[in-house]
Amino acid sequence: MKVLLTTLNAKYIHVNLAIRLLYQLNKEREGLAWKEFTIKEDPDEIADFCTGFDIIAFSCYIWNITPTLVVARKIKALRPDCKILLGGPEVSYDYDAIIRLPEVDFIIAGEGEVAFSDFLTHYPDLAIVPNLIFKTAEGVQVNRSAPQFDLTHFTDCLPYAGDDPSTLANRVLYIETSRGCPYKCEFCLASLDNKVRYLPDVHIKSTLLYLMQHGKVIKFLDRTFNIKKDFTLGIFRFILEHHRPENVFQFEITADILHPDIIAFIHEHVPKGLFRFEIGIQTVNQKANLEVSRKQNFEKTKKIIQSLQDKVEMHLDLIVGLPLDYWNDIKFSFEEVFKLFAPELQLGFLKFLKGTPVREKYEQYDFVFDPEPPYQLIRSRFLSEEELHKIEALEHGLEIYWNKKRAVNLLKYISQTYGSFDFLMGLGLYFGTQRSYHKFSLDDVYLIALEYIETHYPTDETLKELLAIDYYLHFKVKPKPLIRTGLDDRERNQFIAKNRLNHHKYRYVILPVPFRPESLAKGGSLLKEPSFAIIQFNGTSKAELIPWAKETPLAQQ
Repeated sequence: MKVLLTTLNAKYIHVNLAIRLLYQLNKEREGLAWKEFTIKEDPDEIADFCTGFDIIAFSCYIWNITPTLVVARKIKALRPDCKILLGGPEVSYDYDAIIRLPEVDFIIAGEGEVAFSDFLTHYPDLAIVPNLIFKTAEGVQVNRSAPQFDLTHFTDCLPYAGDDPSTLANRVLYIETSRGCPYKCEFCLASLDNKVRYLPDVHIKSTLLYLMQHGKVIKFLDRTFNIKKDFTLGIFRFILEHHRPENVFQFEITADILHPDIIAFIHEHVPKGLFRFEIGIQTVNQKANLEVSRKQNFEKTKKIIQSLQDKVEMHLDLIVGLPLDYWNDIKFSFEEVFKLFAPELQLGFLKFLKGTPVREKYEQYDFVFDPEPPYQLIRSRFLSEEELHKIEALEHGLEIYWNKKRAVNLLKYISQTYGSFDFLMGLGLYFGTQRSYHKFSLDDVYLIALEYIETHYPTDETLKELLAIDYYLHFKVKPKPLIRTGLDDRERNQFIAKNRLNHHKYRYVILPVPFRPESLAKGGSLLKEPSFAIIQFNGTSKAELIPWAKETPLAQQ
């Protein structure tokens, strides 16, 4: 019997840890293989490959369930006797409709290690395989629950042992050190398992060491990595002892419970840029937090972020659509969190994942959501469809201009002067009238912003100056002028000579401006004072903003 463990990843850079673990635990079984695809690959080609196996076991999530079922139908058309087994979070709850599909033969619900091993051992005797759901002549049979998997079986398991090491450097590599989450946020599947279990220390460290040696970006899948102070510090110390300079480590943490000892350790020992923290703020509205059984102290969270942001790169998350979160609440949350100036701020929309409490009691709040994955909110008692449409435009503006770092200085000034919510929403809506959100040129990004500023903020020349600075800072090599031309060749050469700039090594754009641009770049308020924006290009990395020496008399320039 030939069995294929597989999945359709969202992108090539992603990897699926689940199928690797299942393969390594069962690799001694003859006929077992694994392979990854992506959702963008030709489903006919995927199906054609899969027909070389007797059983195809797909790992299923909200982002791949639809294309997975397309591939399953194509496999059945090519080889009707081929069996399709589905597992993963997307089929572990509310599975009745999926198991009744003709292209689906079996589903393993919940944790899969025990069930998959038993399936391989006892097939085709299905009645004794725990967690298995399948069709019979009488209808759908749901077998008994599997005993909880003993994580000590992972002790000698190296999940990436089957990968070509040369392929790992350009992918995001996932590692799991614990399962479960102590919190009960009703929109999250992790809330269904409140018992936190840790994987064996030998497994964690051998896997981590392997990933450090062969990979670059390593992401920990733990829902709250910092629950246990000593465990967290132990992993941090291990990383510092063994990491390579190119390694980056991403952790999902709960900031308001981050222990002072961990904060002190980071300040004293962790190099800048080595760690990234993903922090789910979701909303600042405490009524909304409590309504979904979520606890958070935003003021403590804010202080922790501010205390570490010079050492750790921050990725902050907000969710739009929670119960009791109205338009003004969302606006307040967005603006408060935006002012933290995290390098990445993700604005997500409430999704009604199968199995979550928020899905089960959706009628209580008049929630209407898309019945197809990813089950995103359409409207509710708290937000209309029109309001959600506007916030979706804001999300596009946020992604294009802030998260892609195309207008960082402009948006810092906007947040301090006008408010980031209304500006990004208006800019996002206008952008959508000019170009597709997913197909545009870099010139489009800046020219559309310039048009929007000229129309809606015609008297504030500072916005245009900052947009010009952001435009030049986005390049490695000195680009064509687009918004402001700067000093002409003669004036620029004189300025370079008087200010002793290294014109042999760098190229420069010099923009006369009525403010000190470096004051904003450092996170402060924009200091209004005649100055120059000196943008320096080295040809290999993004341009830099060089402070102008204030002691040089402006009149001499």
